[in-house]
This record gives sequence, structure tokens and C-alpha cells, in this order.
Amino acid sequence: MKHCVHPSERAPGLMLGHDVDLPDDVALGAGVVIHSGTVVGTGVVIQDHAVLGKLARLGPLSTSGGPEPGPLVVGADAAICAGAIVYAGAGIGVGAVIGDQTQVREGTTIGDGTMIGRGTGIENDVRVGAGVRVQSSCYLAANVVIEDHVFIGPGVVTTNDHSMGRHGPDYPLEGAVLRRGSRIGGGVVLTPGVEVGEDAFVAAGAVVTRDVPPRAVVMGVPAKPVRDVPEEDLLSAWQ
Repeated sequence: MKHCVHPSERAPGLMLGHDVDLPDDVALGAGVVIHSGTVVGTGVVIQDHAVLGKLARLGPLSTSGGPEPGPLVVGADAAICAGAIVYAGAGIGVGAVIGDQTQVREGTTIGDGTMIGRGTGIENDVRVGAGVRVQSSCYLAANVVIEDHVFIGPGVVTTNDHSMGRHGPDYPLEGAVLRRGSRIGGGVVLTPGVEVGEDAFVAAGAVVTRDVPPRAVVMGVPAKPVRDVPEEDLLSAWQ
């Protein structure tokens, strides 16, 4: 895949890959860069200085390398907000919103109608379901799995490496798994490989070091169960 871009007269400062075919109803801000191979659906909004289809530049010790990724695909009616960078090989669902200055790495998929807040970093090979709300300034580590209708408060940090870099190339990175309808409060830290069960609630500021059972409310450092989520707060009561 060649990632050369050329000026286009369609919008001020637009740089466009030679094979990018933009539908007529795509709304473009100033200074947008769309690399070759990128597929953009109808009704998409791309705001000022967003970069689409960028190839990752990996460090010498990175374990996330592999074959060159496929194209970035942006679904119909999605919005890529100002200054966001979405890499080649990612997939953005129908009606999803990628907030200002957010990064979405290769191999990551964002589900239909999901909202990603400003300044969030999403690493490679993350799976985010439909109807998810991720607030500003979160960090989703590689291999994290987030099922449908999960809420993630501002400043949440996930981790995936127990050794913090002291491992060989075959060491498996373990992302957290957030099951359907779970809710994660602001400033929570999730350690590698933990699973938060369906409809569970993690209170703000908790450090989750063990799996959280479905429907449990946990809080503290380390997080411990304190009660169950009441019936009226279950996802099923809000759908």
C-alpha cells in the first residue's frame, strides 16, 4: 500500500491519497490528510487536521509489528473530530464519533454508535463494541476487549503487561475484558488480563487487580465487592 498524498482542491489544505474516492456528501475541515487505501462511507464528517490511514511507526523494541495492515474503513455517518489520528488497518463503525486529538491504532475496531472522548489513546488490536461511551483522556492498551454498551469514565487506564517491558517477543500481552453493560468510573486502573463482568460497576479511583463478578459493585485499592447493582440500574432496565 503506497501512502503518498497529493493536494486536493476539494477542501482547504486537503491532502489526499491517489486512490481515495470520497463520497460527495463527506464534510471536510481544513488541513485534513487521508492516506491511500482509506475507505470513507457516506455522510462522514472529518474535522480540521484529522489524519486518516496513517501507517504506524514502530519503535525498535515494539512487539506489535507484522504484515502491513489493510485499509482504514470509516463507516457511514461517522465523525472523525479535529486533530484525531486513525491508522490504516482500523475500522470505525456506522455513526461512531472519534473525539478531538484521539488516536486509534491499527487492527482496532470501533463499533456502531460508539463515542470516544477527547484525547483518548487506543492502541493496536483493541475491540470496542457498539453503543460504548468512552470519556476523555482514557488509555486502552493493546488487546483490550470492550463489549456493547459499556461506559468508561474519564482518565481510565488499562494495562496489558505484568512485566512492564521485561519480556521476550513471545510474551503474551493480556488486555482487560469489559463485558456488556459494565460501567467503569473515572480514574480507574485495570491491571493486565482482568475481566469486569456484565453489568458490573467499578467505582471511581479503584484499582482492579482481580476479576469482577457480573453485577458486582467494587471499590477501593485494590478493588473489592461491596454490594450488587440494583435491578433498576441494570442495562436491561434502560433499553
